[in-house]
Amino acid sequence: MKKIIALILFPFLIASFGTKANENFSVEIEALTLVMEQYKEVSESKIELDVNDKKPSYMALKQDECNATVKVTEKTGLEVVNTESFDVNVCKKEIYKIIN
Repeated sequence: MKKIIALILFPFLIASFGTKANENFSVEIEALTLVMEQYKEVSESKIELDVNDKKPSYMALKQDECNATVKVTEKTGLEVVNTESFDVNVCKKEIYKIIN
């Protein structure tokens, strides 16, 4: 009987943890989405015939409820080709490139 009750309650426990995780990382997820959309448009406008296929990787760090920093690193295999940083305001949907 205890196993049946546990099987019935288990999906509700998992669903509540899943929604909590999305709330905790909503700023980072939104910032990554905004930068990925912009970065994709920029990379599509540059049509290059490159032998080494550059693959971007993204990392977001939350600053507060509206702001995050996103770092985009382009790699060809193990070699880091390019790194760019962006300050993203999720509330205003604004992206500012950080110039080093």
